[in-house]
Amino acid sequence: MEFHLLPILAFLCLALTSHAVLPSEVYWNSMLPNTPMPKAIRDVLRPDLVEDKSSSVDVGKGGVNVDAGKGKPGGGTNVGVGKGGVSVNTGHKGKPVYVGVTPGPDPFVYKYAATEDQLHADPSVALFFIEKDMRPGTKMNLHFIKNTKEATFLPQSEHPIIFSSEKLPEILKHFSVKPESVEAQIIKNTIKECEAPATKGEEKYCATSLESMIDFSISKLGKRVQAISTEVVKDTQKQKYTIAAGVKKMAGDESVVCHKQNYPYAVFYCHKTQTTRAYMVPLVGADGTRAKAVAVCHTDTSEWNPKHLAFQVLKVKPGTLPICHFLPEDHIVWVPK
Repeated sequence: MEFHLLPILAFLCLALTSHAVLPSEVYWNSMLPNTPMPKAIRDVLRPDLVEDKSSSVDVGKGGVNVDAGKGKPGGGTNVGVGKGGVSVNTGHKGKPVYVGVTPGPDPFVYKYAATEDQLHADPSVALFFIEKDMRPGTKMNLHFIKNTKEATFLPQSEHPIIFSSEKLPEILKHFSVKPESVEAQIIKNTIKECEAPATKGEEKYCATSLESMIDFSISKLGKRVQAISTEVVKDTQKQKYTIAAGVKKMAGDESVVCHKQNYPYAVFYCHKTQTTRAYMVPLVGADGTRAKAVAVCHTDTSEWNPKHLAFQVLKVKPGTLPICHFLPEDHIVWVPK
């Protein structure tokens, strides 16, 4: 199953053929001069520059399933990306725990309880761990999964239909999606989650363009901000990574974290809290692969659902210990400079 994106791609292809500067890039440079653009944003602006190795991309319940069409069965060629993109095999105090999120609620929306499917499915969720374990020498089994055919950002002026549940019939018609299909349910769920009230202490916003993401982040953190994302040198299978020296805490104890959602074009669920610490964590894989991973640590989890995935995996209670997780490569964190 695929979203039909011809109305959108026609514009993108025209704009990208000559590698002209896109309106979103102009806006970035005007609002954030001399600020590097992270790879996660470049990839959703310039899809022609993203290396394409997959043969198909389907949108199913709980995530995007990428079938590379080659390799051995069970060797990682068919993986659930979901709303995460980092497979894990680890647990608190050294106990291995496999955690899956396909199908199931978004693990980065903390008001949801984990489902039985999430607790027993194949691994496809960002790793949750205790902040004190984030130190050089710590080893974790990780799999940073890349989806090479992701939805891309539209310039703010090019959105075909207002992102609203009231416009759902028009949205489905525009993208040639049947109302009874799984794709239609995914679109509906994404819009519904974006329109739901924020939890206590959270300020949320769903950005449907880079311009709106920049505006929201600046409004919450000020003009002196930067965006960071996880970057892995190359595609690898699940392997043991070691935290290397050079773990860096980003400035301030507040950030805006933007999680990529499932939708025909790029939509990010952005939320800001004052009880979040962000880190850049250097990792070295067993095969020598290097990664710069973004870790987000939540210092106050008292308002989370007591049955959230993190508590069940780590065997801790809400509000007791700072809980951290790595972010997939297509998620973005905004922090003060």
